[in-house]
Amino acid sequence: MHDDRFRRLATDYSPAIASYLRHRLYPLTPADLDDLVEETLIVVWRRIDDVPQDAELAWMIGVARNVLSNARRSRNRRRAMEASLADPMSAPSAESWVLASQAVRDAMESLSRSDRDILMMHSWEGMDGSSIAAVLSISESAANVRLSRAKARFRRAFSEVPAP
Repeated sequence: MHDDRFRRLATDYSPAIASYLRHRLYPLTPADLDDLVEETLIVVWRRIDDVPQDAELAWMIGVARNVLSNARRSRNRRRAMEASLADPMSAPSAESWVLASQAVRDAMESLSRSDRDILMMHSWEGMDGSSIAAVLSISESAANVRLSRAKARFRRAFSEVPAP
């Protein structure tokens, strides 16, 4: 029974998990995407009994969010170690930047990771307050308040970005 449920979850939700992770990969690379999805599915397999029947996708996205955070921390530790050994005059390549409006990127970068994540869940994944609440393990009211505040902070940050 566990095998059948896991197989169904992996088949039904892997594309949505991959989409969620793809939109948040930066500063990781597209080459990391398959590994992140696989790692998410490994956690789901290990914790199959913890997956709630009524919020499977939201729970799995919460797992993917944690997997992505762990991967970013690992990358940051690796980069810090490499930076201590590398030429201090080297700069990131143009390919490492996400293709988007510079003003939007500047506004998004000025926000906290939490604000960026909530805005991306809402705008890119189409999640409402209920789904965001399930992903973050908070109440729907708290999710709606966080989303509203994140939107307001983004508008403020975007209006403060100097025109090109």
